[in-house]
Amino acid sequence: MRGFRTLRFGAWVLCVCAGVLLPGCAGVPEWIAAAGPSRDEVQENREERRAEGIQVVDVNQAVARKLLASRKLGLFSEAFPTTTKQAYVAGPGDVLEVSLWEAPPAMLFGGAVVDPRVGAATARVVTFPEQMVSGEGTINMPFAGQIPVAGRTPQQIEAEIAQRLKGKANQPQVLVRMIRNNTANVTVVGEVAASARVPLTARGERLLDALAAAGGVREPVNKVTLQLTRGNQVHSLPLETIIRDPRQNIVLRPGDVVTALFQPLSFTVLGATGKNEEVNFEAQGISLAQALARAGGLQDSRADARGVFIFRFEEANAVDWPNPPVTTPEGKVPVIYEVNLKDPATFLVAQNFPMQNKDVVFVANAPGTQFQKFLTLIVSSIYPVLSIVNATNN
Repeated sequence: MRGFRTLRFGAWVLCVCAGVLLPGCAGVPEWIAAAGPSRDEVQENREERRAEGIQVVDVNQAVARKLLASRKLGLFSEAFPTTTKQAYVAGPGDVLEVSLWEAPPAMLFGGAVVDPRVGAATARVVTFPEQMVSGEGTINMPFAGQIPVAGRTPQQIEAEIAQRLKGKANQPQVLVRMIRNNTANVTVVGEVAASARVPLTARGERLLDALAAAGGVREPVNKVTLQLTRGNQVHSLPLETIIRDPRQNIVLRPGDVVTALFQPLSFTVLGATGKNEEVNFEAQGISLAQALARAGGLQDSRADARGVFIFRFEEANAVDWPNPPVTTPEGKVPVIYEVNLKDPATFLVAQNFPMQNKDVVFVANAPGTQFQKFLTLIVSSIYPVLSIVNATNN
C-alpha cells in the first residue's frame, strides 16, 4: 500500500511539472538542451529572416540543376578561349642576334669571299653584336636605323631590315634569331616542386607543359586547384578536371601566372549526424548525398529527416530567389537551403546538389527527441524525491 502511495505521488509530481512547463512552450521548454534550431523554428521565423535579407530556399531538382550549372561556368576553355595560334613575337628586354648575307659582289658589308673549290666569289655572312630590345621596342641596325621589333615575329623583323637595306646592300638576306627570351614567359608558383619562369616557344606550350617544367605538384592531384591569372582575369579549376578534360589544358600566353593551390575544401556538419566536425573534400567537389555520408549519415534516433539545412553565402545570380535578395558588402546573399529527406525523390536531388567550400550543414532534432530529453530531466529530478519518500514510509 505504501509503495502504491509512493508511485501515485511520483505520478502526481510528474503531471504537475508537465502541466506547468509544457503549456505555451511549443511542447518543450526553451531551456532544454539542443544542438540548434528545430525545423519548425526555422520555418516560423521565415518572415523575420526575409527582413534580415536571409533567403530560405526549398531544395528541388530545378534549384540543384541551376547550382550545378553555375559551377561549370569556370571552365578554362570558356574563360580563356583560343581562336588562333599565338605568334612568337619579340618584346622589350628580349635579346636578338641579326645576321646578314650579301650576294657577290658585296657593296655594303665587305667584299666577297672566293671559294677555291669553284673559283668564284660566294656570299659572306656578317653577324652583328647581340642587342636587347629597348623599352621603346626597337633595335639599331647599321645603315637601317632604328628597327621597331616589339610585337613582331622574327620573320617580320627580317623583312623590315631587308626592305630598309634595299638599294644599299646587294640582295641582302637577313636572319633574326632570339638569343634570350625575357618577355614570352609564364610564371609557375605555389605547391610545385620548384617555382619557375617557363619560356614560351612557337610550339605553343600548354598549362600542363608549364606545370611539368616546374617539377609537377607536391600534393595529391585530387587535392590541388590550378589558378590561372591572365591580365585582370583570375579563374580556378581542379587539376584533376584539367587532366581528365583535354580542352581545359589551354595554350598559355606571355605574362600568364599559374598558381598551384593546395586548399582542402571543407564543410562543417552539426546536429543529429554521425559526427560533428569539419570534413574535407576533393577539389573537384562533392554532392550533398556524399557530404551526408561522410558525416556518418543522419542519426535515426534523433534526426528530423525533414529538417536538413545548408547555410551558405551564395552568389547573387545563383538561383531564382523567392524574394528580392539583399547582398552583403562582399556581394554575397545569405541563404538557408532546406532539404526534406522524408521525400524519397529528394535523394535523387541530393545527388545533384553541389557542396561549396565553407558550407555549414545542420540536421535538426526530431520533436520527439526534445520531449524525450524533457521527460528524462523530470524523471531524474523526481527520482531522489521518491527515494526519500519511500525511505520515510518504510
